[in-house]
Amino acid sequence: MKLKPILLAEDNLYDIEMILKTLSDCNIGNHIETVNDGVEALEYLRCQGKFKNREPEKPVVVLLDIKMPRMDGIEVLRKMREDPELRLIPVVMFTSSREDLDLLKSYTLGVNAYVVKPVEFKQFAEAVKQIGIFWALINELPPL
Repeated sequence: MKLKPILLAEDNLYDIEMILKTLSDCNIGNHIETVNDGVEALEYLRCQGKFKNREPEKPVVVLLDIKMPRMDGIEVLRKMREDPELRLIPVVMFTSSREDLDLLKSYTLGVNAYVVKPVEFKQFAEAVKQIGIFWALINELPPL
């Protein structure tokens, strides 16, 4: 059985590197597609732009940062939940924002989980590991 991809929308290169290494170290075999802003995230999900020729499978989860250029994670989430083709894809906000307003907006728009990025490397890696194991291996997606 082919594993569904994970979409990582993150603009911090250090965080991307740490997330990819941690997921690899804990044997998450899913392909991880990385985009650097919200516009690219939606293009990937909708098979548009540079992603127009990709296989049109939905990711098992979207790891979404809030503070990104061009379009932030809150707006990506809003557009996903408004789109009948994308609304059931699980979204985990994985962000450094501890702002109550970001948390409230995310849950109001239907985020599946909100995780504040730990500052310490060991805790950061453990959070990524737990997210990866749950969303890629344990969670059951809704039927198409």
